[in-house]
Amino acid sequence: MAQHEDALRLETAPASWAAVEELFGTKGEPSRCWCRWFALAGKEWDTTSPDDRKEMLKSAFSTGPAPGVMAFRDGNPVGWCAVEPRTNYLRLKRSPVLRAEPSTAADHTSIWAISCFVVAPRHRRTGVASALLNAALEHAFNNGAEVVEAYPVDTGLRTKATSAELYHGTLSLFRAAGFSLVSESVPGRPVVRLTNGHEVP
Repeated sequence: MAQHEDALRLETAPASWAAVEELFGTKGEPSRCWCRWFALAGKEWDTTSPDDRKEMLKSAFSTGPAPGVMAFRDGNPVGWCAVEPRTNYLRLKRSPVLRAEPSTAADHTSIWAISCFVVAPRHRRTGVASALLNAALEHAFNNGAEVVEAYPVDTGLRTKATSAELYHGTLSLFRAAGFSLVSESVPGRPVVRLTNGHEVP
């Protein structure tokens, strides 16, 4: 478990199912989506219930590396970042955000994707998202990723972006971690990437 002494005893680690279940709880969007929006395409999403999605995320913990990382304070889960091989996210294949991206190795298993951040309300703007991003990069690279990709919101262009959109993370967050812009087919929704071997802050 990585420690971040400058962020109020913040620690990060690959997620466990128990910690995710505690953080997501029973109210709010995380407890309805269970971070399966990108994993389910079109009609599949429409035909699943929150309980179905919960079981799908739970099962992801038994089929490979943890599908995300967690942040803790005083042993309590305060944040989650979803990161998995991009091939696990079926919705991305039809996403307009990716329409103009470089086509080479588009479905290569060495590309991992960061799709979602969940930070407990009382812990927002306290360094949790940044710590989660660094932990997600470490987790992905330790498990074979050559490239990590993300789809943040450029709040400079989308000045009225709501919290419902910002779960992707902000462009400034990814830029600070060294990510480079690779495409922007939807204004304000760039695709950014970082390659393995780049020094993570």
